[in-house]
Parts: sequence; C-alpha cells; structure tokens
Amino acid sequence: MIRFERLRPAALGIATAVLLAACGTQPQIRQPGMPGGPVTATPEGAPLTPQMAAAADTLTKMAAMQDRLYRVAAPLLIDNAELCPKHARNLLGFTAKNRHSYPGVYNEAAHVAFGMDERLQVTGVLAGSGAAKAGLRLGDDLVAAGGKPLPTGPSAPSTVGAVFGGLMSSHSALPLTIERDGRPRDLSIPVTRACGFGIELGNGDNVNAYADGARVMVTRGMLGVARSDDELAYVLARTMAHNILEHPKAQRNQATLDSVIDNLTRMSPDTGMLNGSAGIKAMPQNLDAAADRLAIFLLARADYNIEGAPAFWKRFASAYPASVPNAFTANHPSTAARLTAMELAIEDVKAKKSSRKPLTP
Repeated sequence: MIRFERLRPAALGIATAVLLAACGTQPQIRQPGMPGGPVTATPEGAPLTPQMAAAADTLTKMAAMQDRLYRVAAPLLIDNAELCPKHARNLLGFTAKNRHSYPGVYNEAAHVAFGMDERLQVTGVLAGSGAAKAGLRLGDDLVAAGGKPLPTGPSAPSTVGAVFGGLMSSHSALPLTIERDGRPRDLSIPVTRACGFGIELGNGDNVNAYADGARVMVTRGMLGVARSDDELAYVLARTMAHNILEHPKAQRNQATLDSVIDNLTRMSPDTGMLNGSAGIKAMPQNLDAAADRLAIFLLARADYNIEGAPAFWKRFASAYPASVPNAFTANHPSTAARLTAMELAIEDVKAKKSSRKPLTP
C-alpha cells in the first residue's frame, strides 16, 4: 500500500490530517469518507479493472475505520481544550484531499471510481466543530477562501495550509466558497477551540496505539479489539493523556514514536520496523498511572462512560499480555497501580459531579 499524504497543522484545522479516504459503494459512487460495499463500476458505467476495484475496496474499508475513529475522537478533542492548554488550537474542524493525495493505482481509483479530481474535496468534518455547525459536508469541493481561489492539482494538499493559516490569523471565521451538486455556496466557518492533536489510523494489524506529542494513532488491530465506542474512547483518551502530560518528551521517545507513526500512515508500511518493541521504551508505572487518571477526566468531560474502563484494560491485558511483540501492553505494562489510579479517578469524578465542581484532575 502507499502513503497517505498528511496535511500540515494549519491546513484544515486539525493538527495533522486525520486519515479519511475516498470510498465507494455499488452501484452508486459515494462521497469521500462514507463507507460502502465493493465498487464494481466507474461513474460512466465502465467496468473497473480488478486492480482498480481492489484499490477502491481498500480505500472503502480504510474510510469506514477512519470515520469511526474521527467520530469517537471529536468530543474528546473539543470538550477537553481546557485540559490541554499547551496543545489547544483554534481549529476549523475539517479535512480535505484530492486525487493526488493517493499515489499510484489509488490515485486512479480515487479519480475514476470516486470522482475526485484536481480540486480539494472535503473528506472529514469533525462533529461539533465550526465546520459542522456551518453546514460543511463530506464531498464538498473547496473553491475559494476569503475570495481567493484555492490551489488545485498535485501541490494543493501541501500548499492550502498557507492560505487557511493566513486567514485564520486575522479572522474569527473562515469565509469559504464551496461547490456542492454543481452549485457554488458561500459558508462562514467559525473556529473551534480544541485539543490540536492529529488523529491518525495506523495501517497495521498489531494491537497498539501511539502518541508522539502531537499525534494520536490507533492501529487497525486496536480498532478491531475496541468493540464499542466507549472502548475506543478509552484508548484514545489514554493516548491523548500521554501527549497532554508530555510523556513522549519526558521519555525522550518522540523521534522513535514519530518514525513509527510515519511508517504506519503508509498504505504499505515497513513491517520490519514493528519487530520487538519497535525501539519504544516501556512507559514507567508512575507516568502510566498519571495518564490513566487524566484519561478518566477526559472521558467524563466528553460524556463517555467511565465505569467500564478498568475492566476493559484488565481484560485487554489478559488477551494481549506484554509477551505479545509490539502490542499495547508491551509498551504500557498492566499493573495494579494503573487500575488503582483509574478507580480513584472514577470516584473523584463522581464526587465532583455530585458537588457540581469542575471536572478537573
């Protein structure tokens, strides 16, 4: 598989691009980011080649996982800006790609099967963000911002950030012209204060999640293990907590984690990099417990269930012990101290809710 190009922090309001792919369904072509069934025909009705159909199917499956990840992450990012002051940003709350975001056969699949062309097309809208409130939708084509035409073609994903960044520095809302169903529309996208972490899908079967100080990555394998949205939220919140508490920096692990995340954003990652511990140091007990405590507060503020978190991690550690190479527990050993930290945090949250005190650790 090939690498998804990542948009820069200022580009579309999320610190780094959330991995949201174009996708399709039979027999109609869906807009990007909307999961569907196997693609068997182009918009013109011509049969797809087997190679292109396989590429389209891969993008479809990735899109379904990416959409779920983005949806569950949304309240954690937006409702916890107060708890991540060093990482809080004014965000727009959407991501976009064009056909050139997908090299090789995936480029052609995005173009022929899903109608993506030279213009940037909205591939993700963060629930509860300014973009969502303004009515921006998946599949909208980006035409202009502040009255200026937006870049198109191969360089668009990497250069659009400069346009948006300049406008966001001087406006509380982004004047955006889009095209939907062949008609231009003018929208005003207000900024949203949120934790500015990139939320990324790791293209690997290993059951893990990573934080490099700026990004949060959950692998395909971990996404499959987290059966409910609450369970996925536990994973996201705990990984976010490591970033908020600057644990990758404290562990001098940032460069290693950055390399692991970069590798897993590729459509065909180097699996050799995942051998053993992948060079990642195991998190010390005190730092892990601190992340567990903060994660409970992040979850509570985002209205996720916190009661089941200790049982989930206990069950998880039993199914994926530290002996499993490059699995989550190998980097985050399950200890009684961690479970105690979670249980105490849950009681603290309950007490603060009962007395109507702010939900801060």
